[in-house]
Amino acid sequence: MAFLTARLVPSLFTFFINISIVIMVIMMQHPQFNAVYLQRKTKLGTSLPRIHCRRSQKIRCANSQHHHQSISQFPPINQSVAAIIFGDGSESRLYPLTKRRSEGAIPIAANYRLIDAVVSNCINSSISKIYALTQFNSTTLNSHLSRAYSGAGLGTEGFVEVIAAYQSLEDQRWFQGNADAVRRCLWVLEEYPVTEFLILPGHHLYRMDYRELVELHWRSEADITVAVLNAAWDQDPGFGSLKINDENRVVDLRDKSTGNPNCQNTFDCHWFSSMGIYLINRDAMIKLLKESFPGANDFSSEVIRGAISTGMKVQAYPFDGYWEDMRSIGAFYQANMESAKKYNRGFNFFETDSLLYTLPRSLPPSVVTDSVITESIIGDGCILNRCKITGAVVGTRTRIEDGAVIEDSVIIGSDVYQTDVPGNSGDGKCMSVPIGIGENTRIRKAIVDKNARIGKNVMIVNPDNVGEGDREDQGYVIRDGIVVVLRCAVIPDGSIL
Repeated sequence: MAFLTARLVPSLFTFFINISIVIMVIMMQHPQFNAVYLQRKTKLGTSLPRIHCRRSQKIRCANSQHHHQSISQFPPINQSVAAIIFGDGSESRLYPLTKRRSEGAIPIAANYRLIDAVVSNCINSSISKIYALTQFNSTTLNSHLSRAYSGAGLGTEGFVEVIAAYQSLEDQRWFQGNADAVRRCLWVLEEYPVTEFLILPGHHLYRMDYRELVELHWRSEADITVAVLNAAWDQDPGFGSLKINDENRVVDLRDKSTGNPNCQNTFDCHWFSSMGIYLINRDAMIKLLKESFPGANDFSSEVIRGAISTGMKVQAYPFDGYWEDMRSIGAFYQANMESAKKYNRGFNFFETDSLLYTLPRSLPPSVVTDSVITESIIGDGCILNRCKITGAVVGTRTRIEDGAVIEDSVIIGSDVYQTDVPGNSGDGKCMSVPIGIGENTRIRKAIVDKNARIGKNVMIVNPDNVGEGDREDQGYVIRDGIVVVLRCAVIPDGSIL
């Protein structure tokens, strides 16, 4: 018996060793186990090389092997970063679309408003504390934000809080600029113990994961990180040109008043256009606005320039994606036209991995009767009767009557259906032309603002190819060769624009 035991025990021991080796080899080949194994090695000190921003031929990105802090040592972004969005500006380049609304409230792509892209970027980047500072023509924007984002994807502690311009006993002025607005609202912004504030214009169209910007900011231990366009730009966006050194640090800033730097190519001189997006440390922002530059009104030309001059560490974050700052009516028109194309080179409103949020509407599906629609976007609740639509964006509640032809145009839509509209304009003209587009009307390369009343047999085609024209008293203007019909305008039967 002892002899059998002595022979059997080593055999069993060898058998189990072999089985363990086989199991280990199989598990190492399994991707899930491999990821866990690598994660454990990383925690034990064997860091893996990772690139935390896209490599570019123009701006060098830092490798995380040069930084000893792990991103897991930082607090969650939804607890440490709050966004501040500006919904408007005093000098709008999108007039007359901003005659009765702010830039952020301008409808786009049938169902959305411009500010939806920026708020959605925040939500998709896990930034759930969002402040919207508004002032000019802000009624529509305030209403949209408060109705659209009451809890949408923001979690239990998230919010979108609108802070409208105000006068107080201490200061009887309205906001004098974006920096002044933030300074005046610090008493609200300091309510939550966040470590960084993300400053964002509310009328730009782009898709960005702000988590990448935040991570670069943390790893570089910067006071301020500025998002810059990592490509040549045909026009100055208006937020200044930044000079970047080999460490991606901003060493100089020139605003539009001093002119753009004269460089043969961007790579040699390292000048890049700012996007007006700033991630600023909480303590640094309070010091800059209250102590260093208490009279500064503008972030780009005063606060950021001042931070550079005082020696604060200002880093650059390169952005390679689509970005449109809506610098003109032509740019707004083109962004809409791209959204309707099958092969979209612009902003993709149908992206499933990064959703675009907006106000949910209780509208019926659109009704299409004997119509021909090609390469177009049709919003909710439209009524289309025997019309032809080609390459157009048709907004919510639009009514188009028999025989109408819409080509390469943006129809923003209506707030109400005709049956909901009481009274008339006093001269009987309003009652004779209902809201919508009348029979046998032809519209080409135009923008028709909300609640416009286009009569029968109207031609909106700019027959003389006018580049710029002001006919506000007649209900329209021409910008960049595009006819813009004003909000609530009445265009009588048989008119030619």
